[in-house]
Amino acid sequence: MTARELDAAGITEPALRDAYTCCRRLNARHGRTYFLATRLLPVERRPAVHALYGFARWADDIVDSLDTDLPRHRRAADLGLLHERLEQGLRDGDSTEPVVLALADTARRYAIDHRHFSDFMASMRSDLEVTDYPTYDALRAYTHGSAAVIGLQMLPILGTVVPREEAAPHAAALGLAFQLTNFLRDVGEDLDRGRVYLPADLLAAHDVDRELLSWSRRTGRDDGRITRALRAFEDLTRGVYREAAPGLAMLDPVSRPCIRTAFVLYGGILDAVADDGYAVLHRRAGVPRRRRAAVAADGLVRVTAARLRGRAGARRTRPPAAAVPPAAGQLRAGVSTAPNPLPEEVA
Repeated sequence: MTARELDAAGITEPALRDAYTCCRRLNARHGRTYFLATRLLPVERRPAVHALYGFARWADDIVDSLDTDLPRHRRAADLGLLHERLEQGLRDGDSTEPVVLALADTARRYAIDHRHFSDFMASMRSDLEVTDYPTYDALRAYTHGSAAVIGLQMLPILGTVVPREEAAPHAAALGLAFQLTNFLRDVGEDLDRGRVYLPADLLAAHDVDRELLSWSRRTGRDDGRITRALRAFEDLTRGVYREAAPGLAMLDPVSRPCIRTAFVLYGGILDAVADDGYAVLHRRAGVPRRRRAAVAADGLVRVTAARLRGRAGARRTRPPAAAVPPAAGQLRAGVSTAPNPLPEEVA
């Protein structure tokens, strides 16, 4: 977290600043697409988004990391401890766990419903026990907590131009769309963890089962039945993006470029999967850096236009000059650890 972002958000206590900085590092390291989009947000809102992502990433790493030999019961114990610290942090506003401290502060500042965090943790616990889903409805029940609630957590930070409850279904759908995209991209890696997120009924409709997926992963060979099943899951995911799309116009204008950029880049992952012949059991598809930079540049144009419109509106409604105190200098964010396609004034 840059000092400018923290200052703009009014985060002054040293331990709290360190906690938010920890969350930003997690976002920069693990959420390349999302981190880039977040940099298009107004500077004072970025720390809160990093806090949400940092906590979710921390919990997910306990459950899913391939870099540890910890047995399931140890992961369950670690996740349980994190949940206890979360509940205490939300209750007391304090924690010795940096990601919890930042999250609790963000929840307080933006009055985020604590149920969203409880639902998220329930899905994380499910990941320790459930390894496949018989139907799409069953998968949707899981993804409510693992993905849809992330969109709902974000809404108070992003702001809306309609009643929040009107935008909420679209925000939830966008969280789901992003996760379904990840499921398609990560089929091979999830299989290595012993999980299959593609619904069994969808796979069976194309004569595919876990055994066939494992064979393809193990041998590196393709099978037309798998390709057809993956294409069907892509079509299903694109339908969820269509559910989410009307919500973009419901957001605060200064937040729209960030979410639109994420919308386009995550959708681009689906394009990359298709362009690579649905070879997700053998390699991970990703949006090329030049494409990400181009989308971010478009987002920059939209950010600038939104800010100019906001300033023009403020001038039109401003009281006479004598009644207005001197304006503070505008704070804008600073440095990223990722490749920077954005000029410094919005970076």
